[in-house]
Amino acid sequence: MTRSRRQFSLGAFLMQTGHHIAGWRHPDAQADAGTNFRHFAELAQLAEAAKFDAVFLADSSGVRSTDLASLARTSRAAFFEPLTLLSALAAVTERIGLIATVSTSFHEPYNVARKFASLDQISGGRAGWNLVTSSSTAEAQNFNFEALPDHAQRYARAAEFHDVVRGLWDSWEDDSFPRDKGSGIHLDPAKLHVLDHHGQHFRVRGPLNVARSPQGHPVVVQAGASPAGRDLAARTAEVIFVAHQTFDEAREFYADIKGRLPAYGRHPDDVKIMPGIFPVVGRTQAEADEKFEQLQSLVDPVVGVALLSTVLGGVDLSGLDVDGPIPELPETNGPKSRQNLLVEAARRDKLSIRQLYLHIAGARGHQQVVGTPASIADQLQQWFEEGGADGFNIMAPYFPGGLRDFIELVLPELRRRGLFRTEYEGRTLREHLGLQRPAWPYAAPVRASQPTEEASMA
Repeated sequence: MTRSRRQFSLGAFLMQTGHHIAGWRHPDAQADAGTNFRHFAELAQLAEAAKFDAVFLADSSGVRSTDLASLARTSRAAFFEPLTLLSALAAVTERIGLIATVSTSFHEPYNVARKFASLDQISGGRAGWNLVTSSSTAEAQNFNFEALPDHAQRYARAAEFHDVVRGLWDSWEDDSFPRDKGSGIHLDPAKLHVLDHHGQHFRVRGPLNVARSPQGHPVVVQAGASPAGRDLAARTAEVIFVAHQTFDEAREFYADIKGRLPAYGRHPDDVKIMPGIFPVVGRTQAEADEKFEQLQSLVDPVVGVALLSTVLGGVDLSGLDVDGPIPELPETNGPKSRQNLLVEAARRDKLSIRQLYLHIAGARGHQQVVGTPASIADQLQQWFEEGGADGFNIMAPYFPGGLRDFIELVLPELRRRGLFRTEYEGRTLREHLGLQRPAWPYAAPVRASQPTEEASMA
């Protein structure tokens, strides 16, 4: 295939023992990954040495499954809170970006803005926030709810939540803190903006008590693919992590998102679209197939059915014939785009419940590629050059070996084709991704009101 003039971005999507639901059972997997910081430090350093743009952590504010029989047979019950983990990883890495998921459904904007701004300062401008709306009843029940708010309400809250966080990140101009010992002036109050937000969901005065970071503010990442998710992403996201089964799906999504951007005064280069890719790499096709079948053979049917039930939006498939078809499903209040994607795949390919849970056991609806370095590079290059992606989020089947396979076997082929960097050219996550540093948005600085007596005594 021809060489590309552009180069794409790569994220290393880290998930405890690996993305395959049975990956923890692989002989070389780190079975205690969920509570092993050194494991994550090794993975982050491995990805940084390979010049990945970022590592990425998904999250759920609760145990991911209430099916105890399934939970007992997976490695997904216990895992680190992502911002705590990324703050620790910032101290053992220097260049790689650090992206964490925090939901807008059960957190408050000020806390989220403060935590990510702090991570951005600690890391020297390497933080990214994956903005999601929670899709699990188990999460809702940890935050004074019996069930999730409906889909539209969650997205309306998320849109306002984003605006408040962005406004708080812009509390200070870049040079707000002269810290001049001679004059005794530590900060310039003329360069402070008090947000004073009054909205439908939030009342937040501000300002944020963290200074503006080296990259302006953390990179905003989004993962929604429903109509509401696409619209939110087109307005707010700078990177989109998304799941696609086919190139046609990827190209349609890519064109749709890029086409929505001008309505929000944005340029196509302002948003990087990075589908998830689950690669199983072999030096030959036979070796790759053997590696994949080894993982598939370790999937317990109880685990497979529970995983499929969760990914389909909490539909209970237990008790059904696993060799029968997917039944007609009610509309979910969970992740609508993922349910639609998998149901369409099952209908299109006439997959049984067993075949569908094996189909998602590794990739969970993302694209699954099992092959040689050249064949995997061919697919990534096609998606990149023909309008399906700006980069990819690599979902290794197990850790650390699955990530090493991609780095040692696929990256040299991508570099040979000129598709991926050999060295970092910048220090911040924005520089890695080729995103503009946001300017301070207020043409005329708004002077802060005089501090209250309570604030003066703090």
